[in-house]
Amino acid sequence: MNTLIELVGVNQELLVFLTIDIVIAIVLLGAMRFLLGLSSQVNSTEELAHKDNFAFGVSVAGSILALGIVLTGAITGENAPSYLMEVIGMLSYGVYGLLLIKVGRIIQDKVALQHLNKTELIKAQNLSIGIIDAAGAIATAIIIRAVLLWVDGLDASTFIAITCGFIVAQAVLVLVTRIREKKYAKNNQEDCLQEALSNGQLALAIRYSGQVISTALAVTAASYFLVYSPENLIVNLIGWLIFGIIMTGLVALLTSLAKRIVLWGINLVEEVDQQHNIGVASIEMATSIAIALTLAALMA
Repeated sequence: MNTLIELVGVNQELLVFLTIDIVIAIVLLGAMRFLLGLSSQVNSTEELAHKDNFAFGVSVAGSILALGIVLTGAITGENAPSYLMEVIGMLSYGVYGLLLIKVGRIIQDKVALQHLNKTELIKAQNLSIGIIDAAGAIATAIIIRAVLLWVDGLDASTFIAITCGFIVAQAVLVLVTRIREKKYAKNNQEDCLQEALSNGQLALAIRYSGQVISTALAVTAASYFLVYSPENLIVNLIGWLIFGIIMTGLVALLTSLAKRIVLWGINLVEEVDQQHNIGVASIEMATSIAIALTLAALMA
């Protein structure tokens, strides 16, 4: 075994760190499904296997992926001073990330999409709501991961910074939702976006999901410009907010331009809002995320 390790160039210490991280990740990912069932007051096995509730399955899948994204920000590997500190750090950030994903869901339910009872609609197998619920969790996780990578250390100030960064980012997500609602109403004779989503309009859910995830990617760009300092936390958070809004506006502008080129000759309002064209909505979502990823990579 030692000979094999030497051949592949991996030292035993790194393998121990990898084992610790993988074991904790699998345990937390496994717990996510049952915690979601518990918080929704349903039996997850019943919903998934017997009722074939696709909406619940998509929601759970989004949460599992979200937790996986958060955990990639919690891993320190060989940078940890000891095996014990790696266990403590991974568990602390993993559990706290799981908690923030749940809090992000509550903010989305009570503030951003306050007219939707997502829990009941997902129980009723509304796939559109399952998709936007999954997208909200993924967007929240992208932001949490960025803050985890931005901060340094494992103490009270670190968790305060993570919490504050999370709140700032959620504020930007809520703002974007309000802007999208107004735009939808303007293009559709003052119809309500949330009502359309509750009626199961899948194309709108796909487009909205792309907008939420691209916004999260835009907000994370602030981490490339600001240096973490517990003493200047307020200044840093204001910087996160300003950069987040600027980058969100830039992503929206460039996405609008890119969609005109990619979907040249197609009336997006007619196809997505009125005819519920899932194919066109999927291209919109992909374009939004692609632009946001490109900008994030350039900023890095």
